[in-house]
Amino acid sequence: MPVEANTTLKLRVEGMDCAACAVKIENGLKRLPGVSEINVNYGLERLSLVFDEDRTSRGAVEGRIRSLGYTPLSMPGEPSDGANASPLRPETAGRVWWRTRKGQLVIATGVLLGLAFLVATVAPAMAEWAYLATALLGVLPILRRAIAGARHGTPFSIETLMSVAAIGAVAIGESAEAAIVVFLFAVGEILENVAAGRARAGIEALMNLVPRVARRERAGVVTEVPADELALDDVVVVRPGDRVPSDGEVIEGSSELDEAPVTGESVPVLKEVGSTVYAGSINANGVLKVRITHTAADNTIARIIHLVEEAQGSKAPTARFIDRFSAYYTPAAMAVSALIIVAPPLLLGADWGTWIYRGLATLLIACPCALVISTPAAIASGLAAGARLGLLIKGGAALETLGKVATVAFDKTGTLTVGKPRVTDIIPLEGDEAGLLAKAAAVEDGSSHPLGMAIVETAEERGLELPKVFGGAMAIPGKAVTARLREGFVSVGSPRYAAEQNDLSPELSGKLEALEAGGKTAVIVLSGKRPIGVIALRDEPREDAASGVARLKALGIRAVMLTGDNRRTADAIASGLGLEAKAELLPDAKLSEIAALREHGGIAMVGDGINDAPALAASSVGIAMGGGTDVALETADAALLKNRVTGVAEMVGLSRATLGNIWQNIALALGLKAVFLVTTLTGTTTLWMAILADTGATVLVTINALRLLRFRGDRETPAAAVEESVGYADSSPAIGDETEGHPARG
Repeated sequence: MPVEANTTLKLRVEGMDCAACAVKIENGLKRLPGVSEINVNYGLERLSLVFDEDRTSRGAVEGRIRSLGYTPLSMPGEPSDGANASPLRPETAGRVWWRTRKGQLVIATGVLLGLAFLVATVAPAMAEWAYLATALLGVLPILRRAIAGARHGTPFSIETLMSVAAIGAVAIGESAEAAIVVFLFAVGEILENVAAGRARAGIEALMNLVPRVARRERAGVVTEVPADELALDDVVVVRPGDRVPSDGEVIEGSSELDEAPVTGESVPVLKEVGSTVYAGSINANGVLKVRITHTAADNTIARIIHLVEEAQGSKAPTARFIDRFSAYYTPAAMAVSALIIVAPPLLLGADWGTWIYRGLATLLIACPCALVISTPAAIASGLAAGARLGLLIKGGAALETLGKVATVAFDKTGTLTVGKPRVTDIIPLEGDEAGLLAKAAAVEDGSSHPLGMAIVETAEERGLELPKVFGGAMAIPGKAVTARLREGFVSVGSPRYAAEQNDLSPELSGKLEALEAGGKTAVIVLSGKRPIGVIALRDEPREDAASGVARLKALGIRAVMLTGDNRRTADAIASGLGLEAKAELLPDAKLSEIAALREHGGIAMVGDGINDAPALAASSVGIAMGGGTDVALETADAALLKNRVTGVAEMVGLSRATLGNIWQNIALALGLKAVFLVTTLTGTTTLWMAILADTGATVLVTINALRLLRFRGDRETPAAAVEESVGYADSSPAIGDETEGHPARG
C-alpha cells in the first residue's frame, strides 16, 4: 500500500474578510481529493491545510481558491511551487485596496458606470443599451464566483443573491438600476475589506513592538544585527530609549523599563542584574546588557501574537450559532423573495413587473453579510483590546463565558498574595528591635527557607550590621535554627520549640496568640534557652487585592477564596479582603467546591497557573496569574500578564462590553433589514437602496465592533464599591503550607 505524501500548506488569502468567505473556501477545498485539516482564519487572511501531493497538487489548491474569487499568496518562509505557486511576498503585500481583486472590480465597474452615464447624456436613445452592457459586464465576475461557489459546495452565497438580483433587474428592463447595484456591491465589498484590515491592525501593532535591529556584543565589539538573527545566550546592549529585542536576563546594569506594551503595567519596572526582561519593553534610562533567553520566534511578543491569532481564529458560541442560522437563513430568504414575486400577481392579480422588482429588492436586503460578521468582528476587537491591556484571553468562547460568570474563585498564595513572607512585627523582650533583628538575621543568613530569607532581607533593608557567626548554623528540622554568636548560642525557633526549652510566660503566650489570630506566623528568638524576642511574618496580599475583590462585587459577582491553609489563616485574609473563604481543602475537595459553585452559574478560577492546573481546568474559565511567564501564556483559558487582581474585573468588563457589542451588531443588522423590508413591500425602496441596506449595515457593524479597541479597563469597571472596600489592616495570611519544615511549623 503506497504511503501518502502529506504536505502542510500555509497561505495568505487576499480578499477574505468575513465568515462567509471562510465557509466558501473551506467548502471548496474539502471537495479536493487528499485535502484535510483545513483551518481558515478570515480575520488574519490565513489558511492552513494538509494535502496528499500524489492526489492533489498545490497548484490545484491555489486554482480552487482563485476560482472562488480570492488570491492565494505564499506566507513568508513557505516554499514556492514554481509556476503554480504564488510568489513569495511579505505579510503586508497587497494591502493597498486598488491592487486587490475587489479593488480592481470597483474601479472597472465604476469606469463602466461612468461611461454608461456619459453615453446616456450624449445619446439618450442609447442609454438602455449602455446600462445593459455595464450591468452584464459588471455582474460577470460576480456570476462566475457564484457558479464556482455552487459547484464547490456553497450554492447560497452572497454572489448568488447578487447575480439573481442583477440579472432579474435586467430582465424587467431596469438595466440602469442593475448597473448601480453591481457597482455598489463592489464598493461594499472593498469597504468590508478595509474595515477588516482595521481589525487586523492590533496584531500588526504587536508585531511592530519588537525592533528589527539589535545591538549584539561579541568579544567586546558591538554590532547591529537583525533581531531575528539573535541566538540563545547572545548578549545585546540596550540603550536608553531602545526596545528590548527579545526576552532575556539582565547581566549588567540597572534601569527602569516600560513594560506596558507587553504586560499592560503602566508604571516602569526596575530591572537589575538577574531580572527578566521582555521583548518590546522600552528602556527608560540606564544602559543594560541582556543575555538572550528566547529567540525572536519564541519570545513573549511572538507567543502573545500566536495565541491571539489562534484565539481570533476560534469561534465563539454565538458565532457558531450565527453560522448555523445563516446556513438556513439565506435559502429561506430566497424562498421568501420568490413568494413575494409570485404571490400578489397570482392571488391578487397585481402587476408582475412591480412585484418582481420588489422581490428582487427583498433578495438584496436579505444578504446575510452584516449578520454573519456581527459576532466575529466584535470578538476579534475584544481579544485585541484585551491583549493591549495585558489581558490575554485565548478564544471567543472564553471571552463570552467571562461575562456570564456568577462566581470568581481565587487561590491564595501567589494569587491574592505576593507569594512570599515579609516581616510585620518585631517585639523585643530584651534590648531593642534592631539588635533582635540583627541576631535573628545572623542566625538565618544563608538560609534558603522563605521565613529565614525574609528575616535576612528585612535586616538588609534596614542596613543592619550582622553579628559574627562562629562556625556554621545548625538546623533542627521543623523546630529551629541555631548558631553561635559572640555572646553565646542564639536560636530562631517555633513557639513549640521555645516552649520545650523553657516555660513561656503568660504575657508572651498572649502576644503569640494575638499574632496568630491575625493570621501571622511567629518565630521566637532565644539566647540559650531564654526568649529574647518575637518576630512575626506574613505573606502580604497584593496591593490591589482588596480593590480587585471590591470591583468584582461592584459587577455583581461573588468572590470566594479556596485554599489548603488552616481556617484561622484563611479567615484572616478573607476578612481583610472582603471575600468568603473555604479553607483546609485538599486538591480533591477544591475540585468538589468548584463543582458545587458551578451549580449556581459560571465560575472563573484564578490561580498561579502551575499547581492550580486541575482547578483551572474544572472551572468554566481558568485564569492564570503570571506576569508574562510561559506558564501563564500556555495554561488556563486566560492570563493576567500584568499580574494584578484588578485584571479579573477588567476581563469581566471587557467580556460584557463585547457581549453588548455583539447584540448591538445583531440588532443593527436585523433591524435595518426589517425597516427596509417594510419599505420595499410598500414600494419605497429601490434596488440600489436595498443593496445599500446590506452594505451599510455591514460597514456600521464593523465600525461598531472596532469601538471595542478603545476599551480601557480601569474606566469601564464600576468602582463605586471600591472606595468602600475593607482595608487590609493587621490581618494578613500566614504562609501556610509553604513553610513546611521551618521552625515556625514545628
